[in-house]
Amino acid sequence: MGGVTGLDEAIEYHIVNSLGWPGLRPLQSASVAPVRSGSDCVLIAPTAGGKTEAALFPLLSEMVQGRWQGLSIIYVTPLRALLNNLYPRVTKYGEWLGRRVGLWHGDIGDSARRRILADPPDILLTTPESLEAMLVSQRVDHGSFFSGLRSIVVDELHSFAASDRGWHLLGVLARLERIAERPIQRIGLSATVGNPEEIGRWLQGGKPSSPTDVGELRVVSEENTAAVPEPEVLLDYVGSVGNAAKVIAALHRGEKRLVFCESRRVSEQLAFELRALGVETFVSHSSLSADERRRSEQAFAERQNTVIVATSTLELGIDIGDLDRVIQIDAPRTVASFLQRLGRTGRRPGTRRNALFLATNNDAFLEAAGLLLLWRRGFIEPITPPPHPRHLTAQQLLALALQEGAYAASSWREWWGNLELMDEGEEVLAYLRDEKFLVEDGGLLMIGPAAEKAFGRRHFMDLLSSFDAEKELRVISGNKELGFISPLALPRQGSEKLDAKPILMNGRAWRVEQVNWDRFEVLVSPTPNKGDVRWQSDAIALSFEMMRAQRDVLLGETPDVPLSRRAIDRLSTVREVRKGDVAREGLVVQADANGMHLWTWAGLKANETLRTALGGAEGQSFNDVLTLRGAGDMSQLEELAFDDVVPRVPVEMAVNLKFSAALPRATAIKTLAERFVDRTGASTVASERHITGIERHS
Repeated sequence: MGGVTGLDEAIEYHIVNSLGWPGLRPLQSASVAPVRSGSDCVLIAPTAGGKTEAALFPLLSEMVQGRWQGLSIIYVTPLRALLNNLYPRVTKYGEWLGRRVGLWHGDIGDSARRRILADPPDILLTTPESLEAMLVSQRVDHGSFFSGLRSIVVDELHSFAASDRGWHLLGVLARLERIAERPIQRIGLSATVGNPEEIGRWLQGGKPSSPTDVGELRVVSEENTAAVPEPEVLLDYVGSVGNAAKVIAALHRGEKRLVFCESRRVSEQLAFELRALGVETFVSHSSLSADERRRSEQAFAERQNTVIVATSTLELGIDIGDLDRVIQIDAPRTVASFLQRLGRTGRRPGTRRNALFLATNNDAFLEAAGLLLLWRRGFIEPITPPPHPRHLTAQQLLALALQEGAYAASSWREWWGNLELMDEGEEVLAYLRDEKFLVEDGGLLMIGPAAEKAFGRRHFMDLLSSFDAEKELRVISGNKELGFISPLALPRQGSEKLDAKPILMNGRAWRVEQVNWDRFEVLVSPTPNKGDVRWQSDAIALSFEMMRAQRDVLLGETPDVPLSRRAIDRLSTVREVRKGDVAREGLVVQADANGMHLWTWAGLKANETLRTALGGAEGQSFNDVLTLRGAGDMSQLEELAFDDVVPRVPVEMAVNLKFSAALPRATAIKTLAERFVDRTGASTVASERHITGIERHS
């Protein structure tokens, strides 16, 4: 390449001679100058678009030419599996230049961690939770270990930004910046999002600068060129998981197929059905053991004429080799998620991106049609970080006390700069002090007895993570750990009779031989009989845009993608069945013995916001309809104000908010409620003309 890339010559040499690439991909080429300038960056490309190299090749060039020493780059991802997948690749890049790469997460043993602490690598692959663990550990000399830190790469930025893990990560990064005593370059890697500039500014939060000067941000996107073929997307209706298995078994034989499911339960059911049809099938989801997932992903990557059935865990950038087909059972929840999955295909020359939708019921078919309608319109959801993360504010204030042993009550803000996470820090800190989560001695704050009681188990391990993992039992066959299962799938504690129906795990059926509730283990043996499995799940809150697209489909708009004959027939059936639930002129209002039904097509959050504005009338909210009892005259809808409306959340739900014990109960409930509000959607519904529907009889 003759030095034309702007990268270090050694890297250019290895790109051609070790990787065999003729040159850089467009995103990689466009990222060199922005990354090497030291600016904060957001690099955007589809899955398998080379984002890791787009960040690391310029950073490695700076590392060599700037003679960086010690731990210089931290690379953060949301999944351990993704870190494991990246580690060999990034290690190879480091070795080109005589630089070392380390891996640190919850599965890494103590001896490996001691080696990293004794002799820090140049690049460290880790998770936010492991970074937090390092900061609060007395074994880590923070000043020495992080003193050379120059840059942080945040992979799957959109995934972080949409959850509390993103706020937790920003809090940790701000503290790292204070320890390193220098601004640290932040580079976010993301799939396509609707608001990249906004998410980039969010990533910059907490930097030690004034609110009006947060530093330069460079957004670099992989542009689609006219030469990129149009994706092949087909919508089909199959009516059941079993029928979906038959279609998958009959189509695309000899090809490598990745099938996405929207739940672990469906993925297990589908895998079992495919194996029964003689299809070589692997499974990947979050409740399989790490070894089982690794074996599945490696075997799938090395073979052809095979299927891997997965949940959203394989939506992220885990490398499972070149794919021929993506098949979607029912519909993902967002267009952005669909684009991630679609981007898994069409990476080889001469191939194109493709996706086959197989809907198993009427509701799922309508969801898929609505999603494809939005996609064809060019809509991509903006990423919105969860509002008012007060519980993470409390976590950060407590974690800092563990990290420092004690810190000055008058200067705690210096650790987080202007980070929005700490906006309500004074109020949260006052409660922590009043309730003895933090105690003061000589102007210094340190961990108090209430924090010891609430979070002190296992050396404060509960404080290291921003999310609660579902309580699951280990499933063991012989001496092999298969994965984890919800207690919902097993007999109640104390029951002597084991469920006669086998459970599904890794696409195979297992007979439950023994449940050890003391050790939280399930001992199983293989069986040929068909089984089932359940995990805990919450109601899915679809967006206002997604629901309005479904309404548009019912009103006659058809997504501009090929539909199978079955899909065409099903579309007519769904429109006929639900024709009384939509009206082009406005909001359909129906009454029956159970109350008033408002067919809002606005999403669960908008419906709950609307119900609260109506005085909290009894009833139930779904994504498409709001049912009210005793709500009175609906003509008052137009007069409702939504500025201060927050949905009502039962007090007992406070336990669903991690670290809620460190907040006043009312504040924890308020925080939960503020995350379930959609004032814009509710206001839109309230302003619509009312159409009286046909009375329904129960």
